[in-house]
This record gives sequence, C-alpha cells and structure tokens, in this order.
Amino acid sequence: MDDVNLLAHNPSATARVGTATKLAQQFNAADFGPAEVKLAQEIFRVMARDAEVRVREALSINLKSNPHIPRDVAQVLARDVDAVSVPMLAFSDVLTADDLVQIVSVQGSLAKMEAIAGRREVEAPVSAALVEHGTEHVVAKLVGNPGAAISESSLHRVVDRFGDSAIVQDPLVHRAVLPVTVTERLVTYVADHLRTYLLSKHEISAEVAMDLVLQSRERATVGIAMGVGDAGLASLVHQLRSNGRLTPSLVLRAICMGNVRFFEHALAAMSGVPVGNARTLVHETSGAGLKALWTKGGLPERMLPAIRVAVDVIEQTELDFGGNSAERYARRILERVLTQYENFGMEFEGDDLEYLLGRVAQLPPTYSMAVH
Repeated sequence: MDDVNLLAHNPSATARVGTATKLAQQFNAADFGPAEVKLAQEIFRVMARDAEVRVREALSINLKSNPHIPRDVAQVLARDVDAVSVPMLAFSDVLTADDLVQIVSVQGSLAKMEAIAGRREVEAPVSAALVEHGTEHVVAKLVGNPGAAISESSLHRVVDRFGDSAIVQDPLVHRAVLPVTVTERLVTYVADHLRTYLLSKHEISAEVAMDLVLQSRERATVGIAMGVGDAGLASLVHQLRSNGRLTPSLVLRAICMGNVRFFEHALAAMSGVPVGNARTLVHETSGAGLKALWTKGGLPERMLPAIRVAVDVIEQTELDFGGNSAERYARRILERVLTQYENFGMEFEGDDLEYLLGRVAQLPPTYSMAVH
C-alpha cells in the first residue's frame, strides 16, 4: 500500500517502472496474503496497459516465469510490442498452445516467433504454426530445439520450405529422432546440392554428375533403411516410388548390402502384392517365386541373376555382430555374386559394388543365364 500511495504522489514513468519491478518481485516471492494477491493482480492489469513501454517491459521481465499471474495479464503482455512480449513468450507457462498459435499466425514478428521457437517446450501445434509462418532463421531455431515436439507432417513441411537451406539442414539432420521418410528426402536435397556443385566447380558432364549423385543418394537410402521397422519401411518405399526413386539399381544395391526387409518391401510395392506374400515368394527355394515377382514388377531381366545369387548367399550366411559385421557381410555377398557371374563367362575387372551395378546395367536385355 505504501507503493500505491507513492504512485499517487509521484506518477512519473520512472516511479511506475520502479513500482512495477518491486511489486512483481514481491509477488514472485509468494509472501502475499489472499487480499494482497488480489490487489497485486488488479495492479498488474492496470500496468499491463500503461502508456509507457518501460513499465510494461519491467512487468514482463519480472513476471515471465511466474506460474500464478492471471492469464489475461500474460496474454496482454505477450501480444504487446516486441520489447514487452519477448520475455513472456520465451518463458511463460501460463500461455497456452492456442495463445501461442494465435500470436504466430496473426502477429508473427520475427522476434516473437524466435522467442516462441526457443521455449523450453514447444507443443506440436505451435511448431506447426512456426513451420508454416516462420522465416528460415525461425525454423532453424525450432528444429534445433530439443524441447520442440514436431510432427512428421511438419518436418516434411520444413523440407518443402527450407530443404535446401544450410542453416536449417544442419540442426534438422542433428535432431535426436527423424522419421525415415524425412531423412530420405533430406538426402535428396543434399544430393541435388552436390550435383549443382559438381557442375559449377568442375569440368564434368551433367550425365556423369547425375550418376555420381544417384550413387550417393542410393547408398544413403539403403543405409537409412537399415534397422527400420515394417511400418517405416512401407512409408519409405511408398515415398520412393511416388517420387520415382525406387529404381532397379536401388533394389539390387539393397539386397547386395544384405538389407532383405527393404528388398521385400520394394518388390511388394513394385509388383503390387502384399508384403507377406512377397516375402514368401522371395524365399521360395526353387527361385520361381522370386522370378515371378521380379517379372510382375517390370524389373530388368538382366539383373535377376545377381538378385537370385544375393538372396541365396543371404539364406546361407549368418550375420555376426562383431566389429564391422555389416561391412563384412555385404562384402561376402558381393564376392559371391561376382564369382557366380564369372562362372557363367562374365569377366569383371573391379570388385566393388558400384562396378558391379554399372556392369549389370550395361548387360543387353537378351542376356540371360541359368540361375541355381
């Protein structure tokens, strides 16, 4: 009451700032009785509409972390000019997700959105609004915030808007968890960037640059698919097929690297059969099921021998879990595929997967051989 009486005798801006600061700090100390709390809240409502920005700013700075201020006071301060609103938007838990979404959608200043993007916790609807309305820097801050809940659809929207942005790519790639479909799309953007760099900085044809980019993209895609569950693989394969990236070379690369489950999902999608049926046909011992599935999928006949050999090797080889086991496993499959081709009169000068893929792709359509 002494502070209130002081204001009556000295209503200057400086006195009002001092009173706002002192009252807010006392309120934070939680030593008010019920009547004092009610009076303080009414004073806050008046001060939140004070004509002097410094008064409102002092109130926001000192009340930003208090969970007991009236929500209407928090809302008024959060919708104020940036100097007043930023502390409240960055820290106040009194504000709801609806409050924050409304501010992003209607007011949407850079300072306000950056404050919201950096909150200790950002709910998914708020993240969605920031992704839709935010600038490149706002979205970079959001995806780099480990406390931000961002839905898969919002992450795809991030890639839609800023997939080629370096400042967004880096924190996005380093998020603790990324859906496999988002990861695959990021690989595509990075690959496209690589192609542009190759063409602009080196004397290399567009065709060669495209080949290098496709190799890089397919290697990354198979790596991404390792360890992904059936639901994730189904989504990934659907996305690859929808965007024309589910290629025969990708399917061959996957099986030669030992990724049987991706191979099964890919053949199921390309042939239009349920994945359970495709799995049965792939592992049918005579090879007739695999051949029928391959043909139904419209895949090149010249690749079938390599595919069948890779499947046979996988059936006969157990993956151990020692150091570099995945690399040794893939190398064993590749060596057997190359040996099988050489047994049928095909000569190979290289022993790496890229060389095998390139040579198999060059075989004439009429090339065929017995498959055991």
